[in-house]
Amino acid sequence: MDYKRLLQPGFKVYMIGIKGTGMCALSELLFHSGIVVSGSDTAETFYTDEILTTLGIPYYEDFSVTHLDEKPDLIIYSAAYSPDNNCEMAYAAGAAVPMLKYTDALGVFSSHFDSSGIAGVHGKTTTTALAGTLIKSLHLPAQILAGSGVASFGGTSTLSLGQKYFVAETCEYRKHFLSFHPQRIILTSVEWDHQDFFPTYESIRDTFLEYVRLLPHRGELIYCADDEGAAEVVRIMRKERPDILYIPYGFTAPGDYHIEYMKTEHERTIMKLEGFDQIFKLKVAGKHIVLDTAAAAALTVSLAKKEYGPEQPDAASLEKMAEALENFGGSRRRSEIIGEAGGILFMDDYGHHPTAIKTTLEGLKAFYPRRRLVVSFMSHTYTRTAALLEEFAAAFASAEMLLLHKIYSSAREQYHGGVNGRTLFERASSYNKDIHYFDEPLDAEDFLLDALKPGDLFITMGAGDNWKLGKAVFERLKENADNGVQH
Repeated sequence: MDYKRLLQPGFKVYMIGIKGTGMCALSELLFHSGIVVSGSDTAETFYTDEILTTLGIPYYEDFSVTHLDEKPDLIIYSAAYSPDNNCEMAYAAGAAVPMLKYTDALGVFSSHFDSSGIAGVHGKTTTTALAGTLIKSLHLPAQILAGSGVASFGGTSTLSLGQKYFVAETCEYRKHFLSFHPQRIILTSVEWDHQDFFPTYESIRDTFLEYVRLLPHRGELIYCADDEGAAEVVRIMRKERPDILYIPYGFTAPGDYHIEYMKTEHERTIMKLEGFDQIFKLKVAGKHIVLDTAAAAALTVSLAKKEYGPEQPDAASLEKMAEALENFGGSRRRSEIIGEAGGILFMDDYGHHPTAIKTTLEGLKAFYPRRRLVVSFMSHTYTRTAALLEEFAAAFASAEMLLLHKIYSSAREQYHGGVNGRTLFERASSYNKDIHYFDEPLDAEDFLLDALKPGDLFITMGAGDNWKLGKAVFERLKENADNGVQH
């Protein structure tokens, strides 16, 4: 089946599970490429409903074979569905309608462009958001796909600036990114994660090696020299693929993307790259944001040189990049500022691996040195928590108050006893003095209303649903303020 032919302007694509973050983002890109898009999902309201409605992409809020009376050219489906649990997929299989899983469809879409994949255990979404922001500042004809809504993308997960280049966040879980067709890869980090699929560090490392092998002759691997896993992948690949261009970035990296320094002044992160005269400032905290910016700059410069010539980036381009970075507002659930109420700053962050948690909290503490840092964390998956229990326990050293909750389980695993939320609480008690446990996050609402004080920074962290706790407390305090009630 020539699936590439089916993703041409004018063809009809029907998307099952269209409200999912990735599916909705892909539907946006297909729509902007001239493809006729429609789909289906459940009636539950997501933030993606507004995106689909604004674009005028029609979708059903149920699943029915009658939706396919006018047969589409291609069906793209979310990994959450199969012919066993979805009547539309079962019907399409019997009617011989071509079908592609989301990750495979993304791979086919990438084959239409000069594509760059952003990969790594940490930092994918932020690096993609930063790359899209910089690419937009230089008016490069590209499409961008991030794993979350981005303020500089208008709050959506995509940017459609042209039909020549494609930059996408690509995921290692279940080797999904091996469907992608990269000309360039950013490799932010390689660590052991997704323990339900990768039984050892070596198994996840080898998957990243497979991905890098997809690069063509003279393809580019932009990698974090500071990350031992990424550096190990490069050491192995240099012997196997000397034809690839290796572009390091980081504090220990040689060359243009060596970070000469970073500092925090007046709630701004200030950084300098060796190869550029321009100083970059960001209103986002943390060492990780500096690394992600260096990676995004390397990718943007590579595309600018290809599009505009080898003299790039010139002084005017660097000024545009600097302005875009200072206006960068982050992405959804990545140190996202929810608001301020009762003198307390509320944030939410998706960080769910010990390394990401530790670096994010250290960055916030440096960025907001006068604020007491209060953290609610909900671990995601029993296998990850068990495998990295000690690392999780030690990751919250920057927090002055810590709230822990039950483990947010995944449909892809079953709990068979052993490590649970209280296990993590007991281990973390060795590292944190002011620590509290509430099985259900919302059970902590009244406690926080009493414990939080003006000047605090309260952040919910993790891939679970404890973000509801931050939202509830924020709204209660905001309502109190509106009614003249003192906190």
